[in-house]
Order: sequence, then structure tokens, then C-alpha cells
Amino acid sequence: MNLPNWITFSRLLGLPFIFYFLQVPTPQNRWIGLAIFLLAASTDWVDGYLARQLNQITELGKFLDPLVDKLLVLAPLLVLIELEKIPAWGVFLILGRELAIAGWRINPNLTGESSIKGANFWGKLKTVSQIIAVALLIAPLSEAWTILSLVAFWISVLLTLISGVIYLLPQKSSYSSSAG
Repeated sequence: MNLPNWITFSRLLGLPFIFYFLQVPTPQNRWIGLAIFLLAASTDWVDGYLARQLNQITELGKFLDPLVDKLLVLAPLLVLIELEKIPAWGVFLILGRELAIAGWRINPNLTGESSIKGANFWGKLKTVSQIIAVALLIAPLSEAWTILSLVAFWISVLLTLISGVIYLLPQKSSYSSSAG
């Protein structure tokens, strides 16, 4: 466990607090839950930056970082289902994609790789869209923001599905097909 991996792991520590503050969704509690969520989400950039700068990219980090991202996003989404802010089937689509890709990423028999692949552009875009959507849904904003919050949620669902399909598409080989 190096510093970037500890920072990644620390994101999990915010989850019980996010659950607590969203279970009693007063405006004040929702603002506190939002602040904790955004603080935890911001460490995703920090751990990746440090791993690259300190040359501490590890297989554990490549496994742990997306797993923690998924938990950080899915935990408040589950509470938002309970609070009737979003439909369960939208979250199910996100959960299904996340489980499928997580299993795919760590199984070398499926990927043909001996190491875990990092996130691509679409995976990063998916994560950012999910964080924005969750933040808008957690925030105790006026009714005028409801449509924007739901649009952000459905955009994140769409990007989640698109990124999953792109992840599963065969990658172009760096070798010519006529070689060999």
C-alpha cells in the first residue's frame, strides 16, 4: 500500500457519513452529505495524479480505484432511490454495467491481458458525469433544478452504457495483421 492507494482507500471512509446525512434528508444534512461526497470524489484526481508523479502506479491501485469510484457513486444512488428521487431501473443499468466491466477487467481470460487495464477516456467521462449527476441529486436545490438533475442522471446512465460497450469492443492491435 503506497500513498496513492491509501488516498483511494480513504474515499470509502466517507460512505457511512454520506449514508447517515442522506437518511435524514433535511436541507442542512443534504448539504453536509454533498460536501462529503464532493470531497471524497475529488480525491479520485489526487490519487491518480500522485500515482503518476511518484511513479507508484500499481495493479492494486488499478483495481482499487475504479472499485472505490463505483461504491462512491452507487451508495448515494441507492439512497436516492429510497428517497424517490430517481428510478431503480436507471441505477440497475449503472450497477449492471459496473459489475460486468469490473469482472471483465480483472479476468485475464476475457481480456487477453496479463495486467488490469486502466480507465479509458469514456470511462473517465462516465465517472465525471455520474459525480455531477449525484451531486445535483443530493443538493437540496429548488424545484427548478429537478429537470436538470434528472437530465444529468440520464446522461450519466447513457454514458455508463456507452463506455461499457466501448470497453468491450476489440482493441486494435499494435501489430499489423500481415506480420508474422
